Amino acid sequence: MATQRILDFLATRRPDGPCLIVDLDIVEDNFNAFRKALPDSAIFYAVKANPAPEVLKLLAGLGSNFDCASVAEVEMALNAGATPRRISYGNTIKKERDIARAHQLGVSLFAVDCVEEVEKVARAAPGARVFCRVLTDGEGAEWPLSRKFGCVPAMAIDVLVHANALGLVATGVSFHVGSQQTDTGAWDAAIADARFVFEALAEKGIVLTLVNMGGGFPTRYLKDVPAAAEYGRAIFASLRKHFGNRLPETIIEPGRGMVGDAGVVKAEVVLVSKKSDTDANRWVYLDIGKFGGLAETMDEAIRYPIVTRHDGGATEPCVIAGPTCDSADVLYEKTPYPLPLALTVGDEVLIEGTGAYTTTYASVAFNGFEPLRSYVI
Repeated sequence: MATQRILDFLATRRPDGPCLIVDLDIVEDNFNAFRKALPDSAIFYAVKANPAPEVLKLLAGLGSNFDCASVAEVEMALNAGATPRRISYGNTIKKERDIARAHQLGVSLFAVDCVEEVEKVARAAPGARVFCRVLTDGEGAEWPLSRKFGCVPAMAIDVLVHANALGLVATGVSFHVGSQQTDTGAWDAAIADARFVFEALAEKGIVLTLVNMGGGFPTRYLKDVPAAAEYGRAIFASLRKHFGNRLPETIIEPGRGMVGDAGVVKAEVVLVSKKSDTDANRWVYLDIGKFGGLAETMDEAIRYPIVTRHDGGATEPCVIAGPTCDSADVLYEKTPYPLPLALTVGDEVLIEGTGAYTTTYASVAFNGFEPLRSYVI
């Protein structure tokens, strides 16, 4: 939802062109909701969701830790006020020189998912702590993950044993149940896998202490989603179910759930047309599209709420597309999007729930269009 602060900003500043406005009050509310829902879990904000310096500085001040995918993100977190101990290098695919640079900066916690990555960490960051990511099926997620990251639990055992043999600290297991995960029970099977790895390592004399439960926490788009408290109850119940009274240290990595509903994109209608006199659907072209920051409309996975000044009037299904000279720049066509009949060229629209994965996905200058501008208030 567009907060009154965002609406006031747009009314007074009147920024030209498409832009993202992020309300820090909502980010703070979301952080506090996660902290209350899972009080015993450390929060590692997924920097890739929205690395705006103002967002990172706010979260660092609130006590957040940071999940980073690159050296650049590590440096962003440090510049925001985080100490190296509050940073995890959570990408399982890292250049050895980047591991070394992060280690030089003081980072000591790294993700791995194969023995080859373990060997790189052992050479570049001797004595570092590592956790191994295991595969999950991502069922129930609106933005499911591929098999790019992680390994099966049986291989995770070998990976952590190898890490221990090379002088690294085999710390634990991580997983990710898929982005925009609306099933509060999705963490249960992954936590069971973590317990399996814990027990197998214990039999080999290696005591694991950490379960990194990843992100996946959703934001509201067109449908209601469970509150953070519901996820907290379900996850804690699974931890007790599989670990009993000997609960491990736990981490969560919210990204979308932290900043998604804090942001609104202001856009403009560039053209409204049809492809033939008998075409059932109008085509509505906006001045932002897939290449301008709305990449998560790929395969129409994420359907953003779109607000117009004509809401409440008659609507009809429309195909929505972006402005670029690329035929892939279509947001919604398989399932046309209902928009007001009165919508016309020059109208401004607000695309809600866009605080995450928009500025970071925007192209640098495709077709000469500038990157998505961002205002943090």
